Amino acid sequence: MITKTTDLGDIHLSLDVVASITGGAATECYGVVGMASQKIMKDGFYDLLGKDNYAKGIVVEDGETGIILNVYIIVGYGVKISEVVYEVQKKVKYVLETTLDIDIEAVNVFVQSIRVTD
Repeated sequence: MITKTTDLGDIHLSLDVVASITGGAATECYGVVGMASQKIMKDGFYDLLGKDNYAKGIVVEDGETGIILNVYIIVGYGVKISEVVYEVQKKVKYVLETTLDIDIEAVNVFVQSIRVTD
């Protein structure tokens, strides 16, 4: 739970809200096929998560100077992975800081799989 205090009272943000906004921002980035489950499925495959389950692909932790996010994604085949990951980090940090007015300490991106898309 993230708490912000204003002159009118307190605002409480669920970590699921942070995870949902993070998942939405990450999946808008070029090269990202979708969010991945943190847990490996049988035969070494990862589950591609739908919009309702973004929170399963994101871990939100409290850091010393802000929130630490661990984001698990699946990228498309043929993209430059380092560029995609960098764009995800930039976009997630920007969207959360502007939307929720919270400090982001780190955005760690884990590429769980590569998908061949049509």
